[in-house]
Amino acid sequence: PHISEITEMQAQAIFGAACKVAKEGIKVIPEVMIPLVGIREELKLQREIVERAAEEVMEKEGIKIKYMVGTMIELPRAAITADEIAEYADFFSYGTNDLTQTTFGFSRDDVAKFINIYVDKGILPSDPFQVMDQKGVGALVKMGLDKGKETKPELEVGICGEHGGEPTSVEFCHRIGLDYVSCSPYRIPIARLAAAHAVLREKGIL
Repeated sequence: PHISEITEMQAQAIFGAACKVAKEGIKVIPEVMIPLVGIREELKLQREIVERAAEEVMEKEGIKIKYMVGTMIELPRAAITADEIAEYADFFSYGTNDLTQTTFGFSRDDVAKFINIYVDKGILPSDPFQVMDQKGVGALVKMGLDKGKETKPELEVGICGEHGGEPTSVEFCHRIGLDYVSCSPYRIPIARLAAAHAVLREKGIL
């Protein structure tokens, strides 16, 4: 199927399920996230497809629900042009694993073969897929955050991926003003503790 048909089918499934549970009295606000956007017009086109599908499904089901449409920021160009992309986004979620990959030009499939050499020789302080590279990837996250909020102050911005459960990365996210971090379930206790420590350090308690 054409790429627009894939988006349409996925959106119809999301809103069909959301309308079903809403009818059962369960409050639900779907957040539809468009991946790998690098150009404002890409998100504009995809958002139009999602909105059209949402309206069609809600009309058919006879119920209205709130929803959000946002994007993954996984490409350097997306971070650099985040002020434009924010025009069509209700939220940003940084895919920091993929952003690390596209920023360094490393393949996650091959990085294990050489990353230890980079660390051993002092080229990198740590594996950037485990601990966020604050000077490079982190700078892009901060740039995209600032640019996105300039366009849309209410924009919700966070990260998802393994960095969301790594303490120094979580502290960095808190320091620059991200709204949330997301991570795999087994990392949640670490992430919560790291977030609490970041707040306490900011207040001078730790």
